[in-house]
Amino acid sequence: MRPTATFIDLIRSINSGNAPDKLETLAFLLSTEPPVEPGAASTLRHLAALGFRLEGDARYKDAARAYDLAASIDTRDPTRWRMLAAGACLRDYVEREAWDEALAFIAKFKLDGAEGATRETAATLLRIGWNHECRYRAESAVQCYRLAFAMNGSDEGLATGDGQPISVKIRNLRILQMNALTDQGRHEEAAGLHESTRVIAGLGSVGIYDIVSAKQAADEGQGVYRELLASRRIAEPDVKFLDGPIAMTSQAGTLDAPPRYLAFFKDCLTFPRSNVVLHGHRLIYDLAAHPLSGLADIKDGVNPGQIMTAVWGPGRTLVEAPAEIREIDAGLMLFGFQSRQYGHWLLEFVPRMLCFNDLACPSGLPICVDAEMPDSHREIIALMDERDRAIVKLPPVATRFRELGMAPVPAFFPFDTRPEFPIYDAIWPKDILAAVRRKILERLAADGLDLRRTGRRIILSRRGFTQRRLVNEADIIEALQPHGFEVVHPEQLTFAEQVAIYHSADIIVGSASSALINCIFCRPDARVVALTHESSAFYFRGFTSFVESSGARLLFVRGSTEQAEGIHPMHANYFVSLDQVSRALALATSAS
Repeated sequence: MRPTATFIDLIRSINSGNAPDKLETLAFLLSTEPPVEPGAASTLRHLAALGFRLEGDARYKDAARAYDLAASIDTRDPTRWRMLAAGACLRDYVEREAWDEALAFIAKFKLDGAEGATRETAATLLRIGWNHECRYRAESAVQCYRLAFAMNGSDEGLATGDGQPISVKIRNLRILQMNALTDQGRHEEAAGLHESTRVIAGLGSVGIYDIVSAKQAADEGQGVYRELLASRRIAEPDVKFLDGPIAMTSQAGTLDAPPRYLAFFKDCLTFPRSNVVLHGHRLIYDLAAHPLSGLADIKDGVNPGQIMTAVWGPGRTLVEAPAEIREIDAGLMLFGFQSRQYGHWLLEFVPRMLCFNDLACPSGLPICVDAEMPDSHREIIALMDERDRAIVKLPPVATRFRELGMAPVPAFFPFDTRPEFPIYDAIWPKDILAAVRRKILERLAADGLDLRRTGRRIILSRRGFTQRRLVNEADIIEALQPHGFEVVHPEQLTFAEQVAIYHSADIIVGSASSALINCIFCRPDARVVALTHESSAFYFRGFTSFVESSGARLLFVRGSTEQAEGIHPMHANYFVSLDQVSRALALATSAS
């Protein structure tokens, strides 16, 4: 029997420079005459220390060999050593970016019956992946998460460092990587990245499409395009602040309003919660085809609840193929990204009804909407519709139209700008919004709604919301109510009731939020006081353009922002002093 000291002396002599050779010598000795108790326990402790030391020197392959030797002599708990060896071996593959070798190792590791160690080894890979992600090494992070998924066999019981499931994390990181590649025109490489991990993320394969506007597609002979109102120059809004002009840091929206049109295309694939329309090898999307699209953070297919994935680059895009497709004969497109959100609905979608009312739009075509659109939106469609069209609700399933009718958003309106660009402050054309206003007021009056009342003083409550909240709203309400102000919660009213209240108001005070969009229904002599945070990058021009399309006059009051970690500056809560509100009302009521 070989003395235990022989093994221990040999282990102590091993370092990062001689490890491979000496570990093989040790392996030979252990195989020919392994130590017995109590020497085996002492040898195991020294092997554990050796493995730890070699890992600290980034000699992961050698560390794995040391742990494997420990497993060969530990008759009571060999799984523990196999787990340590697997973790060290995988770290070696990660360091060398040998991802295919790592996957092959995992397959063999699981085949050899080491299932008891898989969960802990997967957790080790998650920690390594999180470390890479925190250092902005996206590909290494994705691959580590991919290996963890393979080791565990699923998402179950695992989460990344920020608590996300592996599948969600891989999807999000891949989208960031793919966007970076498509920005450089490397669409094929982006598609290859997606293909390598799409099964884990639960996604389909992607196709590459050329981006065109509706007019471009029609000009290429792919559809029919009829212009109803030409592009025109619109007036720059005169933004007013309580304490005088400020240096606005957002980017002023273009003053070139796009044309109003009707366009029809055959055999189109759509996604009811997205603005994407696929037609052959083209993607028809005015926003993405606009000359300013490079500043836009186009969110179609990225947010939760979307039914497809898309990433964008100059002139081309990648779009995920749907797993299920619904077929429809024909319809008019009144669905899209954020069509369920009231602010987007009234500004981006409702104006399209003006085009669908035009005699150039064939009768009998139904209006197609998101099935989860609020009932109040349908109420607005009924007020705008002059052709008694049917409404078809589209569930969140990709839908192919044999013929699709399209109309435009009345302004170039990116949902957000990329981080390297200023906030884009879209300016809305007065002629379009005034036409919407006129149509709705006429229909409501014809339906018996009394729009003759005047003189009301309204304060709009945002108490039920969690973002961009006026933290001292209760104090302001208490101060204003003795002066004839009544509190209104627009979200609790029907659309007709909201229009009647806004139309009857002489003065409206409220947070600069989607509730102010209803000010397009104000009378021309109304005064609107918009309370907001102090950010100079807010949508001051946009709010002014749509509020004053009615003839009302808007005054901004900038309060003090309540700082909070993780909250986008545009959605921060804020405080407005009673003195500011008092001065604003005095200024508004004294204005001619």
